[in-house]
Amino acid sequence: MGGNGKHRWKISFYHRSSSSSPKHPNNQPPPEFLCPISGSLMFDPVVVPSGQSFDRISIQVCLDLGFTPTLPDGSIPDFSTIIPNLAIKTTILTWCRDHHTQDPAPLDYTSVEKIVRSKIQQQTPSTLSSGPDIRFSERELLKAVAENPPVLFSHAATEIGPRINNLFCPTSSSSDESVIVTASPHTPLPLATLPACFSTPGSSSSSIEIIESETLNTNSQSSSPEEHEFFLKLKSSDIFEQETGLISLRKITRTKEEARVSLCSPRLLSTLRSLIISRYSVVQTNAIASLVNLSLEKSNKVVIVRSGFVPLLIDALKAGSSEAQEHAAGALFSLALEDENKMAIGVLGALQPLLHALRSDSEHTRHDSALALYHLSLVQSNRVKLVKLGAVATLLSMAKSGDSSNQALLLLCNLAACTEGKSAMLDANAVAILVGMLRDSDLVSEATRENCVAALFALSHGSMRFKGLAKEARAIEVLREVEERGSERAKEKAKRILQMMRTREEEDEEIDWEEALDSGGLSRTRYRVGRDVFGAKSTNF
Repeated sequence: MGGNGKHRWKISFYHRSSSSSPKHPNNQPPPEFLCPISGSLMFDPVVVPSGQSFDRISIQVCLDLGFTPTLPDGSIPDFSTIIPNLAIKTTILTWCRDHHTQDPAPLDYTSVEKIVRSKIQQQTPSTLSSGPDIRFSERELLKAVAENPPVLFSHAATEIGPRINNLFCPTSSSSDESVIVTASPHTPLPLATLPACFSTPGSSSSSIEIIESETLNTNSQSSSPEEHEFFLKLKSSDIFEQETGLISLRKITRTKEEARVSLCSPRLLSTLRSLIISRYSVVQTNAIASLVNLSLEKSNKVVIVRSGFVPLLIDALKAGSSEAQEHAAGALFSLALEDENKMAIGVLGALQPLLHALRSDSEHTRHDSALALYHLSLVQSNRVKLVKLGAVATLLSMAKSGDSSNQALLLLCNLAACTEGKSAMLDANAVAILVGMLRDSDLVSEATRENCVAALFALSHGSMRFKGLAKEARAIEVLREVEERGSERAKEKAKRILQMMRTREEEDEEIDWEEALDSGGLSRTRYRVGRDVFGAKSTNF
């Protein structure tokens, strides 16, 4: 822009209007943006241990009235802990802006109270007639307990305190079913679907929940004799009886797939919650191992998360024995395979402990933590959280050192799919690190080379900074070598990276910016820049 004001730059970017491809006609918000209780757009969304999101005021009213609703899908939420769901709040606000809709306003207490009271009236008759589905509020149970304490509390009282250390019992498990298998190094990481702590067959819980589930299910017609036998053993006040029951449960759910469905009953899950926080390490380890086996059944995955196990698994991953940590990482990985669980597990705080577990002394803990993070990072909100937690520096360090480098590289590929991750990786000199690993071909495996090229390809996509950093790292010669001698997967990606870099070089050579600025003759290149470099985005000068 000269001083005479002759040259004016006009930069415009094409943005697809929300009306061009409406996902929700008539500006109707997606169901996941609505509070299941009030039915309104959530103003202050929070997530509960059972995985659902609610407006904070709705939960507060339910707690004040001592009411726990039964949701349309038949599940019963756990209101014991609430965590702000910033990811969905941001998504709701973005949706409102895109659809020119007013941001959600806070609901007043009185209006929500009316809604909840109407739900109480609707739910009470069906609840009374259904028998086994009766659910008492915690407040009512506490009142009843104060008047007539049940004997069952003698068991729960010794087990519900937060576990301070693992010194109450030897770390070795008395179970002979410590099923551990070494994953094949030739199997691509994302294809693994079983935790390392499982071989193919062939923060605190309340005792009130135990009593409640027992009340709910004692007369259940769907309860099998086998399930009832396990329930009696696991709720026993005798620690040895608990241990033998857990070992049997662990064994049968490992070898019999059909048993995983029948034994994943609400009352057995409720009892397992109390045993996972046991201060006896043998009990805790076998309880988590049994949960891993139950979680292998696809239909159980969402049920387990909504039963409030994720915070307990996080605690075990942080402070459990080595074997308990292995199984906790395996359980989180297994649960993360289900798309419906991914966001909930991230919101409930599993990302940082899993990231820390990548440095564990146990190979199985590292392996399953990496797999859990891989599947969790397929969700945009979890990618952003991992970047903010400093995952990029940790993963690049792991990749350079050769310590679980393939797992680290696959995670980096996922992080590069978001703007924040790509920017953090470029700032952390990821291009030079990855090119350096490719250059030392004698020191890395073919799988590692493939993953390095995949990570470079993810960084190159849509990044104007990549070309300069790649030139500085002398990446072209390395990529040409991969294109000639690498695997088919690596060849294809290396070829596409080189094509992208050549295209941008041709564009730079074709446009003499100084001459164009001096003459004002930019009309010849206007269309070409918008079409070839930016795709849907157009740049007009």
